[in-house]
Amino acid sequence: MRSRFFLVVASLLALTLLPAAPAVAQLAQTTTLTLEAAKRMMEAAEAEAARNGWTVAIAIVDAGGDLVMLHRRDGTQLASIEIARGKARTAVRFKRPTKALEDAVNGGRTVLVALGEITPLEGGIPIEVDGQVIGGIGVSGVMSSQDALVAQAGLAALRP
Repeated sequence: MRSRFFLVVASLLALTLLPAAPAVAQLAQTTTLTLEAAKRMMEAAEAEAARNGWTVAIAIVDAGGDLVMLHRRDGTQLASIEIARGKARTAVRFKRPTKALEDAVNGGRTVLVALGEITPLEGGIPIEVDGQVIGGIGVSGVMSSQDALVAQAGLAALRP
């Protein structure tokens, strides 16, 4: 019994003398969507919409799906505000363009519409950096394929 006690004490002492792993090794590094980057994206998306005369709402969200920026061009229907935000959030949560979800629903996977807070309409695109989703951009107001063109223009503003 006494030798077991000394073995436990010796083991604990040895563990306390080992160098601790740095806390940084236990943390993942992430890239964050900045307001400046969101402004560049918004400017490019608005320019594309203006060039085509499209009245749209444009939403940019962070990695948590929280709103960073929202612009509604003059004359855009009010419903497009929430639709654009929903597309951006859906792109973040599913880590894919919302067109993929729209295609799945159209292909018979109607169960997707039962999921909470999903907007399976083309026009939402995740913002990815080094394979990591850091946000999303969603557009609503014209045909979904046109919404997607505006979102793509915004996303292109982040490329060097």
